[in-house]
Amino acid sequence: MTSRFKISFFDLVVDRYFWTMAASFVVIAVLAAGAQHLVTVKVGIRNHFSENDPLLVQLEQFEETYAVSDSVLVIVAPPDDTVFTREALIAIDQLTEVLWRTPYAVRVDSITNYLHTEGADDSLIVGQLVDDAALLDEAEIDRIREIALTAQETAGRLVSRDGRLAGLIVSLALPDEGREQTRIEVVDDLYGFVNAQRAANPDIEYHLYGELLLNRAVRDALNDDTSILAPIAFAMMVLTAIVLLRSVWSVCGILAMLIAVMASSFGFAGWAGIKFYAESGAALFVLMAVATAHSVHLIQGMMDGMLRGMERTAAIVHSLQINARPIFLTSITTMIGFLSLNFSEMPPFRVMGNIVAFGAMCAFVYSVTLLPALLAVMPVRVKVKPKQGMEFSKTLGNFVVSNSTLLLWTFAILTMVSAIGVSRINLDDNNNAKLLDESYELRRSGDFINENFSGLDTFEFSLSSGVEGGITDIAYLRQVDSFADWLREQPGVSHVTSIADVMKRLNRNLHDDANDSYVLPENSDLAAQYLVLYEFSLPVGRDLNNLINFERSATRMTVVIEGMSVKEQIELDNHASAWLQENAPQIQAGATGVTIVGAYSVMRNIVNMLIGTFIAMSIVSLLLIVAFKSLRFGLLSLVPNFLPAIIAMGAWGYAVGTVSIAASIVTAVAFAIVVDDTIHLLSKYLNSRAEGKSPAEAIVPTFKLVGRPLLSTTLIFALAFFVFGTSGLATNQTLGLLVGMTVTIALVADFLLFPPLLLALDKAKQR
Repeated sequence: MTSRFKISFFDLVVDRYFWTMAASFVVIAVLAAGAQHLVTVKVGIRNHFSENDPLLVQLEQFEETYAVSDSVLVIVAPPDDTVFTREALIAIDQLTEVLWRTPYAVRVDSITNYLHTEGADDSLIVGQLVDDAALLDEAEIDRIREIALTAQETAGRLVSRDGRLAGLIVSLALPDEGREQTRIEVVDDLYGFVNAQRAANPDIEYHLYGELLLNRAVRDALNDDTSILAPIAFAMMVLTAIVLLRSVWSVCGILAMLIAVMASSFGFAGWAGIKFYAESGAALFVLMAVATAHSVHLIQGMMDGMLRGMERTAAIVHSLQINARPIFLTSITTMIGFLSLNFSEMPPFRVMGNIVAFGAMCAFVYSVTLLPALLAVMPVRVKVKPKQGMEFSKTLGNFVVSNSTLLLWTFAILTMVSAIGVSRINLDDNNNAKLLDESYELRRSGDFINENFSGLDTFEFSLSSGVEGGITDIAYLRQVDSFADWLREQPGVSHVTSIADVMKRLNRNLHDDANDSYVLPENSDLAAQYLVLYEFSLPVGRDLNNLINFERSATRMTVVIEGMSVKEQIELDNHASAWLQENAPQIQAGATGVTIVGAYSVMRNIVNMLIGTFIAMSIVSLLLIVAFKSLRFGLLSLVPNFLPAIIAMGAWGYAVGTVSIAASIVTAVAFAIVVDDTIHLLSKYLNSRAEGKSPAEAIVPTFKLVGRPLLSTTLIFALAFFVFGTSGLATNQTLGLLVGMTVTIALVADFLLFPPLLLALDKAKQR
């Protein structure tokens, strides 16, 4: 693009403002019309997994095999630190009966309705552990305590191993049609039932947890982000623009840009068939900040021209001439940075990246067409005294030039200290209970259950015998039992549910309840007979379909884990697979379940985002090298863009120590944003050098041209992300706070680190 073409095009945009606005509005209307085709995906933890993830497919097959849909854990905490009192057992029994009324409930398990078996004269007696809690005497309560705390099926699952808490498990089979509305009704009913029990037993604590409840709480948190935090961020950006620009008409131009960019971006998503996730809501904050930042640069440039005595239209053209190229480069680099999110394993991050990438280019187009045309119409006045900006620029420039060596050493030491802080960070993201902050009841309940009862994360195994009806084969059962025993010995495993435990209990019952008979039956025929006898004795709704598949060729094993990091979860899965390969290769099966699918997804996401960020940085580097026609300046510009992320992450490591999966995209997002400031600063610096100024002399006019715009845009970006950092979701908190810190540190680096680097580079070139 030649200088003559630039001047002609920009003059045309401003002089023919009516046609410019008309053409812009047509484009915006066409793009915005696509919003009606935008498909919104319902909130769910499984949205964090790639649709093509083979582990997710395996999980769905597992759930179909064992008719697993959803389950909810309800914890009862009596005041006397024991559930083995008449009053506590009555409350548990009442809650068990009430929970059966939950819509689509197919099973409710508790210690009161636990089907205890006893042998009598070669027959099997099956009955509820607690028949009528109100009639229990101390001897019967002692008997119930002994059974509940020693049975493998109940200890650690339906009652805490210390006997202080009771757990009730509600199994649900939700229909496919109207599933979202059904989930809402079920959650409302569950909380309604439990709240009624709280009112009837005010001295007893009740806690609920489950994926169904978590999805509902996450949806509420995301709705709060959209309905509360987004308007707050919007208002703060507008107020910041008013204070810094001191022009209501200029702010009106920014508002028009915001509407245009937002409507175009989400309309594009609709036309492109992109499924929008509520978890992608960060795109709102980024788009608002990007559109505002471009507008501020152009408006500030116009005001600077007007301060020098230019007419408003001439000042607009002047601002376009000096800002169009940097704005174009920043839009391209922002687009590249956010496109790198397509390397993420999480669909919401990919969607956010694509929407922001398109929006960034829309922001550029509207910055050089729609906004100048609007400014040409609006009666913008300049109220800022020119000396203020010059005095600040001169003071800052002289300080940087005089202390360039000290500043370089300061940032070098700060970077090394920060690198140590980065090494202190631990990934803590596969605990779904920590997705929410402590303001949510579900988070507090999850923490209570983790600390006092058992883990909330589970591994699921479907162990196949290889033949139809083979689950009673004694060799198969022995392998299953050995695997269960091995798992119980592993650190972090709090409970294991296995069909082998049922078979050993039946064998003991049919041998006069002798403790030394708590072993598997002697042969397959006995195992088959025991199982048939037991199943015929079970009441309706209490069968073994949740443990045995339809062909009776495989059984389910549930492993409850607690306190494990993502790395430890994957190691347990690998060790379990290795044990099966060595000891029971014919029943070998990898773990499934939301926990293990999430663990592998987190690790892949980290690796993929490292690759994506590296590729994005490489492309941006090449782009800057070509744009500035200098290998040295192109590579040097990466330093103030990369170091802020290290410093921010290092500070986080010292202050917090743990991060969520959101941290894996922080570098990409922050890099896509902070590179904008570097481009504007470097462009103005090179222009000053081209005018014949020495490196030291070029610093002051560079600060004069970009100081206020960079300060303004950084405040806008930082405020937007810090507001986002107050979200009720831990991932959004981490993303908002870390990016907010990074862009703030990046401004300091652009003012205090990049100029000394430029001076050092020019001195080296002269030598």
